[in-house]
Amino acid sequence: MSTQAAFSNFKVLTFDVVGTLIDFETGVIEAVRKISGKTPAELSDDQIFEPYKRGRDKFYGRSSEAMFHVYRHLATELGLPADDAACDVFQLSVLRWGPFADSVEALKRLRTKFRLVAMTNADRVALSCYAHALGDPFDDTVCADETGVAKPNPEFFAYNKGRQSAFGYKQSDILHVAQSQYHDIGIARKLGYKVCWIERRQGIAGFGGTPAVETLTKPDFHYPTLKALADAAIGPAA
Repeated sequence: MSTQAAFSNFKVLTFDVVGTLIDFETGVIEAVRKISGKTPAELSDDQIFEPYKRGRDKFYGRSSEAMFHVYRHLATELGLPADDAACDVFQLSVLRWGPFADSVEALKRLRTKFRLVAMTNADRVALSCYAHALGDPFDDTVCADETGVAKPNPEFFAYNKGRQSAFGYKQSDILHVAQSQYHDIGIARKLGYKVCWIERRQGIAGFGGTPAVETLTKPDFHYPTLKALADAAIGPAA
């Protein structure tokens, strides 16, 4: 079977957005360094990511509001400026996190063959910013404001499954595409979905800004970039 034929059974691609399409790790690192003035030699990426993840666990609410408090937690742990003005700068930067270099073009190609659906733990305000930055590629979007829960909660997937069924799509029509083993790949596979792991941190040690998992879930498809997925499913760009 050819690579493109392997994708022929799918009609819908559901995407994790933050971390898969939007480069939030670069956004977090750049904002913290801009606010603090700290160089990579003074404050490593991992030194930033660990308190960031603890802060996000503690303040798990709407991303367009909660990141103010996530930054304050991070900054307090690291001894960085934690006044309201600094927290505001970080919060606003979250809405400006940009796409990975390959996201816009790859999504444009994928949309020629598949229904594209965003499935994100971001709220509607943040998602609207990210969708615009991505060129508004989505045929449908599901976010935490609607589901009332966040991935990896199975109810998030159940909500989207019901929503897509209303448009005539079955679970077997869906391929879930994501970077996070913790939020997406593991739980989607457990729920019976075919999954595609976009390993954005391939060749980089650790889990960065995403929670770690004890055991990696083996995906049905595995690529280092979204461009590689589009090349495999659609064919190389002309």
